[in-house]
Amino acid sequence: MGSETWLLLGKALLLSLAVTVALGPVLIPLLRYLKFGQVVRYDGPARHLSKTGTPTMGGLMFLAGTACAVLWFARGYAEALVVLGVTCGFALIGFLDDFIKVVLKRPLGLRAREKIAGQVILSLLLAFLAVSSFGRGTDVVVPFSGFWVPGGLKLELGTWGFLAFAALVMVGTANAVNLTDGLDGLAAGVTVWAAGALLLIALILDRIGLAVVMAALMGGCLGFLVYNYHPAKVFMGDTGSLALGGALGAAAVLTRSELFLLIIGGIYVLEALSVIIQVISFQLFGRRVFRMSPLHHHFELGGWSEQRVVLTFWGMALGLALLGLAGLYQLG
Repeated sequence: MGSETWLLLGKALLLSLAVTVALGPVLIPLLRYLKFGQVVRYDGPARHLSKTGTPTMGGLMFLAGTACAVLWFARGYAEALVVLGVTCGFALIGFLDDFIKVVLKRPLGLRAREKIAGQVILSLLLAFLAVSSFGRGTDVVVPFSGFWVPGGLKLELGTWGFLAFAALVMVGTANAVNLTDGLDGLAAGVTVWAAGALLLIALILDRIGLAVVMAALMGGCLGFLVYNYHPAKVFMGDTGSLALGGALGAAAVLTRSELFLLIIGGIYVLEALSVIIQVISFQLFGRRVFRMSPLHHHFELGGWSEQRVVLTFWGMALGLALLGLAGLYQLG
C-alpha cells in the first residue's frame, strides 16, 4: 500500500466532492422549479415544519459525483463497477419512491413489499457475484475474535445461508440509513465515517477498487454537506439514503465485514432499533419508550438543538468506526 494508492484514493475523493458541489447550483434550483419539495410529518418536531418544500432527491448529486469518480479511477476493477451498479439500483428504488410521494402526491410512495422486493433482488445478485466471481466464500468473520482465537473465528454459513444473510445485511443497512436521514447533515456525516472505515478494511485486504468506491462515497457525502448541513438547502431523499445503504452493505459483503458493519454503522443500528422498540412497546403495552422515534427525534424533543444532535451523532459515528476497526486485531 504505497503513496500511489493513497494518491488514487485522494483523487477519487476530491473528484466526487467537486462534482457534487458543482451540481448544487444547477440541481437545487431545478428541483425547486419542478416543485420536488419535501413533505414534513405533522406529528414530528414543530421546528421541522419550516422545512416543508425544501428540495428533495438531492442524493442525485453525490450519486453523480461517486459515479464519475469510480468510472474515472476504478473502471478497471470489476468489483468497483458491480458495487456502483448495485448503488445505482438502490438509488433507482429510492427515486421511484420519492417521485411517487413528491410528484404524484401519494404519501406512502412505493408499497413496502415493492421496495423490499427490489432491494432483495439486488442484494442476492451482489451476493451471488461475490461468491461466484470474486472469491468471497460463504463464511462470516467474527469481530474481535482474534483476541482469543489465533487468526480469528469464522462462521461457515453455506451457500443458501450466506445468500440470505447477505440480503439481510444489505436490505437492513439501506433501510437503517433511510431512518437515520431525518436531520440536516445527519446521514451524510455519519456515512463519511462508515465509508472511511470500510475503505481501510478494503485496503487491508488489497481490494483497491472497493477502496476507491468508498473514497468516492466519502467525497460525495462531504460535497453534499455543503448544501445539506443546517439549515439544509436540499435533502437527499430516499434516492440518496437507499443508495448510501446499498453501497455500504455491498462493500461489507465483498470484504467479509458484515458483522463489523454492525459496529462501524452503529448509529444506523441504534436508529433502526429505536423504531423497532417503539413499535413493539406501543403495540404490546400501549406505551412509548422514546419521546419519538427514530432516536434523533427523541433528543430533539428533549430540548437538544438539531445541530447538537447531529454533531453528537457524528462524534459517536467516528468512535464506532474506530471501534469496528479495532475488531480486526490479529484476524487472519
